[in-house]
Amino acid sequence: MNIKLIISILLPLLVWFMPAEWIPIAHDGGLVTVAEQRTLAIFVMAVCMWVLEPIPIFATSVLVIVSELLLLSNKAPYIFRLAKEDAISYKEIMHTFAAPIILLFLGGFFLAMAATKYRLDTNLARVMLRPFGSKPKNVMLGLMIITAIFSMFMSNTATTAMMIAVLMPVLKVVDVKDPLRIGLLLAIPFAANIGGVGTPIGTPPNAVAMQFLTKENGMFVSFGGWMAFAVPYVLVMLAVAWAVLLVFFKPQTDRIDINMKGRFLKTNKAIVVYITFAVTILLWLSGKWHGMSSHTVAMLPVALFTMTGIITKDDLKTLSWDVLWLVSGGIALGLALKETGLSKDLVACIPFDSIPAMLVVVVACVVALLMSTFMSNTATANLLLPIMVALAANADVVASLSEYGGVLMLLISVAMTCSLAMAMPISTPPNAIAYASGLIETKDMAKAGGVIGVVGMVGIFLLMFILNTIGFF
Repeated sequence: MNIKLIISILLPLLVWFMPAEWIPIAHDGGLVTVAEQRTLAIFVMAVCMWVLEPIPIFATSVLVIVSELLLLSNKAPYIFRLAKEDAISYKEIMHTFAAPIILLFLGGFFLAMAATKYRLDTNLARVMLRPFGSKPKNVMLGLMIITAIFSMFMSNTATTAMMIAVLMPVLKVVDVKDPLRIGLLLAIPFAANIGGVGTPIGTPPNAVAMQFLTKENGMFVSFGGWMAFAVPYVLVMLAVAWAVLLVFFKPQTDRIDINMKGRFLKTNKAIVVYITFAVTILLWLSGKWHGMSSHTVAMLPVALFTMTGIITKDDLKTLSWDVLWLVSGGIALGLALKETGLSKDLVACIPFDSIPAMLVVVVACVVALLMSTFMSNTATANLLLPIMVALAANADVVASLSEYGGVLMLLISVAMTCSLAMAMPISTPPNAIAYASGLIETKDMAKAGGVIGVVGMVGIFLLMFILNTIGFF
């Protein structure tokens, strides 16, 4: 049996059977409850499996949900049934498969699938790249801007695959010994990672954060509100990444001759795709005027594309269901941590009253960056953000962070930091796709991606300071 799987099974079992008095988590001065101990075992299992990956990470999310249904729900087997007041409604656990943020992502996937199917993405890329001319540094900047824009509304994985396909004809006219080749290849995944920060649907960590940023939690951020601060940050980070890549991989040629031709489809279905894409984005950005939530808007392309046959049942088979399940598993884990009181008790164990507020933010972001470098950034967000939300229940933390924007600022900082880990091929799917081309080495990605990640994290701290100063929080 795989040693990683053995570890992932034995550690949770150890927590499960450990005497309650051995678990150093305060619970009103007493011991952990049975529900908390079971939740802790599920949490340890999720950590092990998301870090070690003995099974696919989306499968871990499904396992988390099933474990909660069997061990924590009010419809668990009698042998595991908790007291009525301690059990979580099985409906709440199952609702994580159709949480509003899942439907928001689903709408984004439908838009991306339709755009790819009717060549809207590649045609836009070709048209948008032409104005950047033939100077190498301008071509690189053009590729990064286009990639970042697409990544705001499409899967950054799909965007990277598409843009690398667009890039290949460009690489053919660049000398094999020119460092520019490496710079251009890295520019695409780096821009995809950064661009995903720009919208709530750009990358899964944003979706995990938005699940908690609701009016019910007193930390509401709209689709347009997120873009208001995230897009300027994306623009600054694109400039930083561009400069870093030009320093590390300085072009040796003065000109790149690009001859890209493309034609927009003019069929009825293609026109419907173009109009729907534009209208959906406009509705997302104007929520405060028309009153619809971003989740409601996201269902419009789903209904329209299936009704018109633009997306067929065969297309649905290729949808990124694994991403939706991965996010839903994180939501379910957060639900269990909250409902059993475990997250509150975990936070209570930390002496936040003696820790400077900004140090809490810095430590949380550093941990997020390190974890996301060596494991899925979505898994990192799933693990860290529920704990961050629990800080809202700690009076000392709320008081110390109030001067800096409160827990809302902490949540946004951690979510954005998760998307900045790009030093390794395993850090993000866009990195892995670029590395799979065989034209770059890990050391190339590590030195450029590491610098961009650290600078980006510092940039987040500055962004949070500015937002707090102008009264955004």
